Amino acid sequence: MLDPNLLRQDPAALARRLRESRGFELDAAALERLESGRKALQVRTQELQSLRNAHSKEIGMLMGSIARLRASGDSGQAEANLAKAEALKAEVSGSGDALKASEVELERIRAELDALALGIPNIPDDSVPPGADESANVEQHRWGTPRAFDFPVRDHVDLGVRHGWLDGEAAARLSGARFTVLRGQLARLHRALAQFMLDLHVNEHGYEETGVPVLVNADAMRGTGQLPKFEDDLFSTTVGEGESASKRYLIPTAEVPLTNLVADAIIEPERLPLRMAAHSMCFRAEAGSHGRDTRGMIRQHQFEKVELVSITRPGDSDAEHERMTRCAEVVLERLGLPYRRMLLCSGDMGFAARKTWDLEVWLPSQDSYREISSCSNCGDFQARRMLARWRNDATGKPEPLHTLNGSGVAVGRALVAVMENYQQADGSITVPEALRPYMGGAESIS
Repeated sequence: MLDPNLLRQDPAALARRLRESRGFELDAAALERLESGRKALQVRTQELQSLRNAHSKEIGMLMGSIARLRASGDSGQAEANLAKAEALKAEVSGSGDALKASEVELERIRAELDALALGIPNIPDDSVPPGADESANVEQHRWGTPRAFDFPVRDHVDLGVRHGWLDGEAAARLSGARFTVLRGQLARLHRALAQFMLDLHVNEHGYEETGVPVLVNADAMRGTGQLPKFEDDLFSTTVGEGESASKRYLIPTAEVPLTNLVADAIIEPERLPLRMAAHSMCFRAEAGSHGRDTRGMIRQHQFEKVELVSITRPGDSDAEHERMTRCAEVVLERLGLPYRRMLLCSGDMGFAARKTWDLEVWLPSQDSYREISSCSNCGDFQARRMLARWRNDATGKPEPLHTLNGSGVAVGRALVAVMENYQQADGSITVPEALRPYMGGAESIS
C-alpha cells in the first residue's frame, strides 16, 4: 500500500505517474471525491463527539450541584439546573443519532478508500527503466558460457520420460494437467537441489531456516499484495459451512507466510536485518497461461522453491536487495549453470515490487535464457499493508519497515536446467559436483 500522503496530496499527479510507469489507470476523480467526503465527515464526526463530551461534562456538573443547592435552601436554582440538565440530555440523545450516522458513513468511505488503495501497485524506483513489457528489460551481466553439444539436444521432458523418471500422464490422472510425478533418481536429484540450496543460504549466507504453513488466511495474502487483485491466480480451500466456514489459501510462494511473520509487530532496531529462508510447496492457478511452458515442469500448478525474505531498515534495503540477488546467483554458479541478470522495466515488475532483478538460466532445448529467480525490493509497500514497523533508534518512533523477497531458487526449474545442461548423448545426466554429497557420491544418473 502506498503512503496515504501520496493519495491525498495530488491524486491527479499520482494517476499520471502510475499510468506512465505501470500502465495503471487510477480513478483520480473518485479518489478526490472520496477523500473530500472523508475529510468533511471526519470534521463533522469530531465536532459531534466534542459537543457530546462537552454536554456530558456539563450535565455531570449540573446534576452534582442540585443536591448541594437544595441543601443550602436554593431550591429555585436547583430546579433550574435540573431543567437545564434534562434539556442537555435530550440534546445529547438527539446528537447521538447524528453522531452514529456520521460514524457509519465515515467508516463506509474509509472502507472504499482502503479498497481503492489496496488495488494500486507500488511505484517503481527511479533506477527502474520505463517500459510496457519484458522487451524493455535491461541485461546487467552474464555468467558462464552455454555448452556446445555434439549431439541432438533433448528437452527435460524427453530426458525424463524415456527413463520413466518424469510422469505427466500419471499426474494428470491424479490431479489434472500441469502436475508431475517424479520417480527414482530424478526425484532424488530434485530433493538434492532443495537441500543444497537451503544449506547454502543457511550455512554460508546467514539466513535463518524457517518452516512455514502452506495454507494461510486472507489477511496474510492481502499483506503481501496477492489479494484482492490476484484472487483468480490462487488456489483456496474452505472448511466448514455457513457462518462457521473458514477459507484458507494455498501459498503461491513462501514469501507470503515469511513476510507476514512481522505483521502487526514493532521490531527493535538491533534485530534488523531479519533474514529467513524456507523450502516449501507453492501453488499457482495461473489462469490464462498457455503454450510450451505448460508442458513438463516449467510452469506447473504445484512446484517447490527455496524462498529468501529479508526485513530491513528503510536505508538498508537497496544494499540488501543486491546482497539477496547475489545469494541467488551463487546457487547457479555452484551448479555451473550459465545465467544472466536482468533489471525489469516498470511494466514487467510484480504488483508489490519497486525494483526487481530477474535471474535467467540457460536452457539448451529452447536456445534461450529463462527466468529461474526473481528478487524484489518492495520498500514499505507491504509493510504498510501489514502494519509491520521498526522502532527508529534515532527518533524512538515506530516507522514502516522495508521488505524484500527472492527465489533462491525455483527447485523445479533448477532441475530442468541441470537435466538439459548436463545431459549426455546416451540420455544419462551428469550430477553437478555441488550436488554429489546429496546424491550419495553419484557422478551421474541413468
